[in-house]
Amino acid sequence: MPLQEFFPKVQRLAGTRREFLTSAAMGAALAPAVLRAQPPRQPRHVIVCIADDLGWHETGYNGHKLLRTPALDAMASRGMRFDRFYAGAAMCTPTRGSVMTGRNANRFGAFAPNWSIRPEEITLPQLMRGTGYVTGLFGKWHLGPSRSGAPTNPGAMGFQEWVSHDNFFGHSPLLSRNGAKPERFHGESSEVVVREAERFIEREARAGRRTFSVVSFGSPHEPYTPIDDDIVPYHGKVPERLAERFGEITAMDRSIGYLRDTLQRTGIQDDTLFWFFGDNGTPVPDHVDSPLRGAKGSYYEGGIRVPGVIEWPRGIPQARATSMPAVTSDILPTICGLAGIPLPERPLDGISLTGLLSGQMRERPSPICFWGFDVQRETRENREPYLPEEAQTGDIPTSKVPHIVFRNLRHPRARTKDFGGTAAISDNRYKLYVPPSGAPELYDLLEDTSETKDLAGSQTQLAAGMKGRLEEWQRSVERSLTGADYD
Repeated sequence: MPLQEFFPKVQRLAGTRREFLTSAAMGAALAPAVLRAQPPRQPRHVIVCIADDLGWHETGYNGHKLLRTPALDAMASRGMRFDRFYAGAAMCTPTRGSVMTGRNANRFGAFAPNWSIRPEEITLPQLMRGTGYVTGLFGKWHLGPSRSGAPTNPGAMGFQEWVSHDNFFGHSPLLSRNGAKPERFHGESSEVVVREAERFIEREARAGRRTFSVVSFGSPHEPYTPIDDDIVPYHGKVPERLAERFGEITAMDRSIGYLRDTLQRTGIQDDTLFWFFGDNGTPVPDHVDSPLRGAKGSYYEGGIRVPGVIEWPRGIPQARATSMPAVTSDILPTICGLAGIPLPERPLDGISLTGLLSGQMRERPSPICFWGFDVQRETRENREPYLPEEAQTGDIPTSKVPHIVFRNLRHPRARTKDFGGTAAISDNRYKLYVPPSGAPELYDLLEDTSETKDLAGSQTQLAAGMKGRLEEWQRSVERSLTGADYD
């Protein structure tokens, strides 16, 4: 049951038909091709690539004054660039849950960092594996323990091969290979992850098999551990902490370049859909020089709008950019649509973007909803664990704890009002932001990207209508949270 079932069709708004190219010189050549476009063929290889805590403004192609990201810039100049791409949440775990399921993570209780997915969820790697793709995860998991025997480890959720960490990681990380005890992988962390992904993809491609890979960096999440050479371009130009962060972004981008080179060398680049994005906005201490309001943890644009780009030479033969909003929960229905896989028969919050890739979609047919769940109230009211503690305990240290004990709680009763937390709903033009307390705020994102002019007082009917649709969606989410989707 897709999200559209919970909403009336969104009114078409003037000014939202803004499909455009990355350069004006290419416009005349591309426009006829877009009009004649056919649905893209099935990709033989799919890579979903996730940066950890990378803000929308922290790429060269989005206009950063200092950061060097030549690999991402090349992807953006040759593929599909999203100018309004959103993380499913303002924090990492729920966003990653939305990627895996096509659902807002509140539906299955992955509210915040170190809250796990539920074993009953249907995931993208499970669906891809079921249709003949070989599946692999390389890097951060953070939806449960990586270790063998955990009911929410990557293998249980659909990955046939994995080299992963339970959370963030830095230089020469400890990682678990296929659930075994963690071992030290020496080298710069992004290069370590890409090296493992390259081996997997190249091996399977040479054997004639299709692949689905998730490449999930630990960068640029703090604590920052860049190599010295990557700090040099920024030394003396920004504070030391920021130079270290920028150094990690530089290394991550270089590793993306290595991966693209491997695809080309192996002869599979044209048939590979490579989807890159961030999992939430920049952390508060490092949120500088951004045109967007808010940072990681916030449901203003700076907390949820992230870099997003797809490179797929055969499916997107000419460079394009779009201002149509898209979100991480769209990844599952889009890839399933391209691969010819039926969608799970349960509420989804994402939509297929195949029409956007083919040039036939200009506007989003249903709004995107966000909800920062009231975790404190949840832990007061619902104390019964969904899984026993021993099933949720990891064995990989981070810089902060010797191991992570993940959480998930049973939620026996769905609310019908007074949902709590922070929420937002965004369509092709307007966004309603609902704070934990106080009045909702309405912004015209086409005219006011920085969210400085609250229109709620002057456009009361529009604000009320959007709030009603948001609350209808929240009621649906809480029904899912009770476990009703698993019956």
